[in-house]
Amino acid sequence: MRTLLVTGPGGSGRTTIAAATALEAARDGRRVLLLTADPTPGLPAGSDPAPGLPAGSDPAPGPTAATGTPPAPAPVAPAGLTVRRLDPAAHFRRELLALQAHAGPALDLLGAAPLDDDELTPLPGSAPFAYLAALRDAARQEWDLVVADLPALPDAVALLALPEQLRRYLRRLLPPERRAARALRPMLAQLAGVPMPPDGLYEAAARKDADLAAVTDLLAAPATRVRLVVEPGPAAAGALRTARAGLALHRLPLDAVVANRLLPTASPDPWLADLADRQRTHLKELYEEGAPVREVPHLGRAPRTPADLAHLGPLAPDPAHAAAPAPPWPVEDLRATEGALVWRVPLPGAAKSDLGLVRRGDELALTVGPFRRLVPLPSALRRCTVTGAALRDGELRVRFAPDPGLWPRTP
Repeated sequence: MRTLLVTGPGGSGRTTIAAATALEAARDGRRVLLLTADPTPGLPAGSDPAPGLPAGSDPAPGPTAATGTPPAPAPVAPAGLTVRRLDPAAHFRRELLALQAHAGPALDLLGAAPLDDDELTPLPGSAPFAYLAALRDAARQEWDLVVADLPALPDAVALLALPEQLRRYLRRLLPPERRAARALRPMLAQLAGVPMPPDGLYEAAARKDADLAAVTDLLAAPATRVRLVVEPGPAAAGALRTARAGLALHRLPLDAVVANRLLPTASPDPWLADLADRQRTHLKELYEEGAPVREVPHLGRAPRTPADLAHLGPLAPDPAHAAAPAPPWPVEDLRATEGALVWRVPLPGAAKSDLGLVRRGDELALTVGPFRRLVPLPSALRRCTVTGAALRDGELRVRFAPDPGLWPRTP
C-alpha cells in the first residue's frame, strides 16, 4: 500500500490536488481511499465509511421548495475510489462518551453528572485525533493507494508527529512494565497507602498504544510520502523550506512539490502576462530548492466536475516506481582523527538561526523553526557528551566526545 499525505499553505488548493490525484489513480484501476475533512470538488461528499469513521455525507436533497425542480445530480466516484469525509465533531463526541462510560464508576463516586451527546461541542484541537483514527483504519484495510488531505502547514507536520509523542506520553504515565499482577494489587495498595491504578486503565492505554502504533508504522513505511501544494508566489519558497525541514526532522520523505494554478505565459492581456511572469520567477525559486516539482495549470475557474480534475494531471504516483526509505541518520566514528563521534542529521531547508539543540538524558531535543522532536540517542552516543554542532549543506552534524567514566576502556 502506498500512502500520499497532501498538505500546503492555506488556500493553495491542496484539497483539489488530493482529489485529482485520487481520481486519476482510481481510473488507472487502483483501489484508492481519499481521506479529507473538506468538501472535495468534483467528487461525492463521502461513501462507505469505515467503522468509527463517519463519512459526513448528507442524503441527496429533494426538489427545491421555490421551483419544484430537482437539483443537479451529485458527482459519482468511479469504481475503485472511496471518499471518506472526516467529521471531527462526531469523532470528539464519540470518544468523549466512550471515555465517560469507561470512567463511569469513578465518576459516580465523585457524584459527577454525566454529559449527554446533544450537549457536546468539539474543543479546539480535536480535529487531529479524527485524522489519526482515519489513518489507523486505513492502515488496517487493503488499499493500493491512500491519499490523505491533511490540514495546512505547519499543523500537518504537528499532526504527523502526534502518534510518536502520544505513545511517549503513555509510556511515561502508564509504563506497561509497572503493571502489577491482579492478585498483588490489594496488598500493594495497602502497603503504598494509596489506591493502585485499575487494570482497566492499563488495558485502555494498551489499546490506545496499539492504535497509535498502527499509525506510526504507516507513517514510517517506505511507501509513505508527503506532497506539498503551493501556489507560486513570494512566500512559496519559504513555505517549501519550512516544510522540508519539519518533514526531515520527523523522517518523512517529500514526494514532490505541486506548483498549483499556473497561468499561461502567452496571454495577450498585459496584466495577466505580467502576473504569469512573476509566477514563473517564483516557480524558478522552487526548482532551485532541489525538490521535484510538478506543474499544474490554472483552469480559469474552480474545478467542479471529475473532468475538471482530470485536466490537472498527471498527479498519481507511479505504482511501478519503488519508494526509497527515508535517509538514515548515521553516526560517523572520528575518534582516531578528531577524538569525536559525529551524528549526521539531514535537515534540508533548515536555517542556522532556527535550530535548537538540548541534551536530555538519553534523548536529544531538536528544534527546527516551529517544529520540535525528542529523539532517542543511539546506544553509543548515550555514553558521550555533546561538544558542539554545526549546520552544513542541509545537514546538522552533532559532535559527541566519549565520556571516560562510561566508555569501555581498551585493554
